[in-house]
Amino acid sequence: MSALAPQADEPSAGSGSGDRREQLLDHALAVIAERGFPETRIADVAASAGISPALVIYYFKTRDQLLTEAIRLNEDRWYAEGTARIATIPTAARRLEELIAMSCLPEEDADDRVSWVIWLDLWAQAARHPEVAAVRQEFDDHWRRTIADLVAEGQQGGEFTKVDPDDFAVALSALLDGFAVQSALSDPVVDNARAFRLSMAFAASELGFRWTPKRRRRPARKG
Repeated sequence: MSALAPQADEPSAGSGSGDRREQLLDHALAVIAERGFPETRIADVAASAGISPALVIYYFKTRDQLLTEAIRLNEDRWYAEGTARIATIPTAARRLEELIAMSCLPEEDADDRVSWVIWLDLWAQAARHPEVAAVRQEFDDHWRRTIADLVAEGQQGGEFTKVDPDDFAVALSALLDGFAVQSALSDPVVDNARAFRLSMAFAASELGFRWTPKRRRRPARKG
């Protein structure tokens, strides 16, 4: 029997393999948050899941594949939640506010600092590992395109001034990433509320719409 195949007493990949993969990715995210990206091993994820390392390798051939897919799953969930929320908001300015709030303001039942700590690890590893760098680039391109498309919609509806959407997306994403670092490091000067307020002030000034500070935290997830 191949060392990469599941053991006889472990679930096979044929039945519920998608669920098994997602469960392993969730365990990987938990271990990354606790130990850090560079210190997370396949054996650690296997121990967290209560299975053999061979089964983890069966689903994810390399450690980098496992860890980057775990972060991709986390990112996909974030975008799915954001898309659902934004779809119910009638104006581009309010949709942009929600997008910035999702980046800056933690939910009542969430520890966004853990999420940003994982991102710090991803950025650091991307500087040295091409596979991780490609995933990081994919995420950044998606994020900037999301912002740019929203700005273009607001311009078409007459809500925003005629700035270059791509330039604005690069500037805002860089600002939000900078605040994310401060959040991950628990900087006492730059808390989440201040990061949100400054980001919204920048967006309103650049895009020419009026914004009044109101919100502090987002409600907890439902379901």
